[in-house]
Amino acid sequence: MSILRVRTRATVMLAAFFLAPAAYSHVTLQIKQASADSGYKAVFSVPHGCKGSPTTKIRVRVPEGVVGVKPQPKAGWTLQTVKGDYAKPYTQYGAKVTSGVKEVIWSGGPLLDEHYDEFVFVGYLSGESAPDTTLYFPVVQECEQGVARWIDLPSANKKAPDDHSDSPAPGLTLLPKQ
Repeated sequence: MSILRVRTRATVMLAAFFLAPAAYSHVTLQIKQASADSGYKAVFSVPHGCKGSPTTKIRVRVPEGVVGVKPQPKAGWTLQTVKGDYAKPYTQYGAKVTSGVKEVIWSGGPLLDEHYDEFVFVGYLSGESAPDTTLYFPVVQECEQGVARWIDLPSANKKAPDDHSDSPAPGLTLLPKQ
């Protein structure tokens, strides 16, 4: 093996090692792609608290086109939903729906900074949503001391939040209907 290959491989491995923690520092969606016009299980991974402080509340805003949301209760946490009208009617399993859950809130806990947990809901990805687009789920993580807002959305001329964003909103890319 040439010295150039060894150096390149070593550089790639070191980059992966040093960049990997950044991927685990944000609230993220476990499944980042799904087909439009289908059911979807949104699993939000919460890898830490706010600068060492325990997490006490997770608020997830549900984007347009995600309907029929049913959150999963968590032991030790209080579950709330905020309901409202959708911007337009959507079709879910052949029926028109005009309102539903717009935000899901888990509060209580606490989730210690050194622990990891997941917050889950199921919903339906409307067939009216265009494939190859991304739906963003802004998340606010409140802690005993501090708040982390995972709410950054892409600017009008970009498909994804700025790669250098410290607080990107979790995104779900819609695939064509199957």
